[in-house]
Amino acid sequence: MPQYFQPEIETASRDEIIRIQNEKIVKQVRHVYDNVAYYRDLMDKKGVKPEDIKGIEDIHKLPFLKKDDLRECYPYGLLATDLKDCVRIHSTSGTTGKRVVAFYTHHDIDLWEECCARAIVAAGGSNEDVVQVCYGYGLFTGGSGLDGGSHKLGCLTLPMSSGNTDRQIQFMMDLNATILCCTPSYAAFIAESLKERGYKPEDNKLKAGIFGAEPWTEEMRQQIEEGLGIKAYDIYGLTETSGPGVAFECSEQTGMHINEDHFYAEIIDPDTGEVLPEGEKGELVFTALDKEAFPLLRYRTRDICVLTRGKCSCGRTHVKMCKPMGRSDDMLIIRGVNVFPSQIETVLLNEGYSPNYMIYVDRKNNTDTLDIDVELSPERFSDNIADMQEMEKKLAAAMRTMLGIGPKIHLVPPKTIQRSEGKAVRVVDNRKLH
Repeated sequence: MPQYFQPEIETASRDEIIRIQNEKIVKQVRHVYDNVAYYRDLMDKKGVKPEDIKGIEDIHKLPFLKKDDLRECYPYGLLATDLKDCVRIHSTSGTTGKRVVAFYTHHDIDLWEECCARAIVAAGGSNEDVVQVCYGYGLFTGGSGLDGGSHKLGCLTLPMSSGNTDRQIQFMMDLNATILCCTPSYAAFIAESLKERGYKPEDNKLKAGIFGAEPWTEEMRQQIEEGLGIKAYDIYGLTETSGPGVAFECSEQTGMHINEDHFYAEIIDPDTGEVLPEGEKGELVFTALDKEAFPLLRYRTRDICVLTRGKCSCGRTHVKMCKPMGRSDDMLIIRGVNVFPSQIETVLLNEGYSPNYMIYVDRKNNTDTLDIDVELSPERFSDNIADMQEMEKKLAAAMRTMLGIGPKIHLVPPKTIQRSEGKAVRVVDNRKLH
């Protein structure tokens, strides 16, 4: 079984990686400056010319791009090639304002699929595997990215898309799927559905899962691994930078290797924009080093994380990013306290509850309220009101310890919170904050 898809680059020396990045950034800045008027204006306003960028150490001189810039440029304002050279678009699932539309040349798709193939190999995959892709296809990048990576590796690919869980399970069992690719919340739902149908984890042939597109905790990982009898790997990406495969987990499962030959990562202070040293927590910024059609320079992801360069037991030399700790833009500020949904999920799973929950934030009499609906498993559900109230009180206390504020907990019967077959929506914020 191969350990790497492209060993010469995945295990390259630090000097070689920097050499590749230096060469690519000089070429890319010139490409963007010459072909994207919007970014050229940003550079001109900052007094930066392409010749000022002599290597990756000069990248801090370039202006940032934000999601607002992408919306302002919709649809063609950041396109850096002739439209006739583009062969595909993908788009974000954003619910506010204009969508972000990303363009791809053949070359862009080829590199993206190579990144996804690296991720499948890192999860133990080879051309002998059966890869079941349950990410959405279409405008969403998840399905297309892992599908293409699976083809690159030579796996038998089941292009299931999301939903229709009965069919997912039928094909999984009948065609002996070995690697599952979907959102973590859908993986948990599949595990739950298999159990309901009388299957044990050892009844399926799955060995690994590649899960991304939404935040998930270590506790949820453990639950999925036990429920499906697999090893669960994280994958990271953004439509703006291509899609899943920007970074992926290896067998060590201590962070995701960023494909540094294609994406240069920085961590900045989200308030000042100052670049932070390795190991410090801040906002993740990406530069696409060799994308042709939609090459974003210094794109602010809003994901909060840490970069580390310690030696990895898998032999890969590319920098690791930790699992995002939340986002600087969807972080909830409740009564002056920063709250991330992932913290709430951690408490629930630590206390033995299911990962099916909803967070409701509101503002009454100028005071923020935090209500959390938590679905009970059939074993824990009781019609004894006193028992339920005691459980709610205990869980609220655990939440207060983690969050620093006390939410109102509502334990609800099994199967009353709608299951997600795509990207789980966990937060409803009813405050009028704008």
